[in-house]
Amino acid sequence: MIVLDRDQIAERLDPALAAEAIEAAYIAASAGEVQLPTIGHLAFDDAGGDCHVKIGHRRGDDVFVVKIATGFPGNATLFPGVPVNNGASIVLSARTGEVRAVLHDEMTLTDVRTAIGAAIASRTLARSDATRLLIVGTGVQADHQIHWHRALLPGLVDVAVWGRSAERAAAVADRNGAAVVDDLAAACASADVIVTVTSATEPLIDVAMITSGTHITAVGADAPGKHELTEALLDRADVVVADRRSQCLDHGECSVLSPATPIRELGAVLAGTEPGRDDDAQVTIADLTGIAAQDVAIAGVVLAAGD
Repeated sequence: MIVLDRDQIAERLDPALAAEAIEAAYIAASAGEVQLPTIGHLAFDDAGGDCHVKIGHRRGDDVFVVKIATGFPGNATLFPGVPVNNGASIVLSARTGEVRAVLHDEMTLTDVRTAIGAAIASRTLARSDATRLLIVGTGVQADHQIHWHRALLPGLVDVAVWGRSAERAAAVADRNGAAVVDDLAAACASADVIVTVTSATEPLIDVAMITSGTHITAVGADAPGKHELTEALLDRADVVVADRRSQCLDHGECSVLSPATPIRELGAVLAGTEPGRDDDAQVTIADLTGIAAQDVAIAGVVLAAGD
């Protein structure tokens, strides 16, 4: 068994290979090639935190992955110096059940795979001429989203950041050479691609704020009770795509929709078995709650780097 810490994992992680592996993982998941049990979730209301446990195994792989991820936003003010997010992935043999590796990444892998997945979704569904990116949120994920959207969608040359804290929004913008916006409605109306990465429990973006042709990748609603988009906006969308239909209907943005609502899966759109955007005037939404197939894929990239 090997144990790798955050720095060792970062040294092994090849970003280009990770992006390729995660795209392939989406396709495999939608094709039924990955076991994806229901996500385990614990809420710690007194501390304002939560814990997610995701398990996944891709058919034919020698290993499977159990990932534990925690988020305690209050740490930033209540316990300065204590990370807001933490966790680890445990890699086990699919033949014997033995623990092969413990990847104590402290959320590094989750942060990277989440941002890569969002950028893949945006690249798949946004208009080909999109140039203006709006990031809604100022946490760790904001920086990752800007980096990966620029990497996978180089046409996004105009980047803006909005946050409920003007100070934090300015810090994110400064680190990334982006602009700060204080009027969310106006910023949404002028954006081609909007990425939401907040922990909001009340929707921030409504249908009246969105213009034709806009694409939205919603990342923050990864647990029951979280919402960044209004139901009216989801109803208005011409195309709604989920990383996993059943999961997003349970606790994603799509949880406000009827199970009969036509929701496409990202892996199927990537594979060409379901349609994505087919008109520049369409409003498209990707609802991403994070799937274990991503964790399996990125853990595989890290472990392969040591072979």
